[in-house]
Amino acid sequence: MTRSTPGGRLPQFPWDQLAGAAEIARAHPAGMVDLSVGTPVDRVPGPVRTALADASNAPGYPTVHGTPELRLAYSRWMDRSHGVDIDPMAVLPTIGSKELVASLPTQLGFGPGDVLVIPEIAYPTYEVGGLMAGATVVRADGLTALGPEKPAMIWLNSPSNPTGRVLPTEHLTKVINWARARGTIVVADECYIDLGWDSNPVSILHREVCGGDFTGLLAVHSLSKRSNMAGYRAGFISGDPALIAGLLDLRRHLGMILPAPIQAAAAAALDDDGHAMAQRLRYGDRRSKLMEAFDDAGFTIGNSEAGLYLWCTRGEPAMDSVHWLAERGILVAPGTFYGPAGSSHIRVAFTATDERIDSAVARLSS
Repeated sequence: MTRSTPGGRLPQFPWDQLAGAAEIARAHPAGMVDLSVGTPVDRVPGPVRTALADASNAPGYPTVHGTPELRLAYSRWMDRSHGVDIDPMAVLPTIGSKELVASLPTQLGFGPGDVLVIPEIAYPTYEVGGLMAGATVVRADGLTALGPEKPAMIWLNSPSNPTGRVLPTEHLTKVINWARARGTIVVADECYIDLGWDSNPVSILHREVCGGDFTGLLAVHSLSKRSNMAGYRAGFISGDPALIAGLLDLRRHLGMILPAPIQAAAAAALDDDGHAMAQRLRYGDRRSKLMEAFDDAGFTIGNSEAGLYLWCTRGEPAMDSVHWLAERGILVAPGTFYGPAGSSHIRVAFTATDERIDSAVARLSS
């Protein structure tokens, strides 16, 4: 268990530390293959672009809570795809998910004296959000490591970014019961929930996990990965009706509003499963190619059962692996971006184009 306390500057933006490796990779005769970020590269689905265009005549202010059509589309998707029955009133659209992750501790009223728990290996913005609020951030995967601690909030991330680990139903239920006994809010980042490969991710809001009681629970979702909509900044938070109502009141004061055309596009995306299945097949093919190539190159792949990344190691310092790959024109992210426990791992995204994935495979095989 490690702690980060407020004070001083926030950590350096992680990807700025890759400038040297990126320069090496760009010098490769066949160009750089950038597998360091999980940004979509495939086309935005047709129904989404059509809905965006049709809603472009939007002279008035949109609502912070989102249109009834959008919240209903989200509720239908949660029921259809993940077995969760949620009232559309307990749904709130957000300006992407990263904005929410970074500001949620502050929006929930946490600050100095509060303890926030994040995974040992975690998306960097969880820590940033806690530090911005002035809270103390604790990294811990096991509840026993927390001892008598009564944290204000626990972040869960399943499927995990970066490891691809999926938390089983039993573990999620155990965390909920532990948290409720201490008055702790549990927030689950489920932005990769549609991308299970070797495991089937389950939402914290599923009846088998929480018994249908959303008290103290929030789930975060995004259309960036499912629907190639990272450029649209369309995310959601849902769960405990009282917590959602409080967030809505605050966000109305702050004017944190998803633009009306984006709301229409998001509703269209949620109502269409065909494009999501097609994109999943593309990612599955890219994943298979890279798994074989990295395995042949001497890397061990751990977890990686869901999401858009391979979590790899050769038992050496992460930056050694980063530079070895950069010399072959391949840029990846070191595991150190995600916490001390990632010191010997790298994160490999399979969101590049088919041509770039094939190029990386060829370089690793030569």
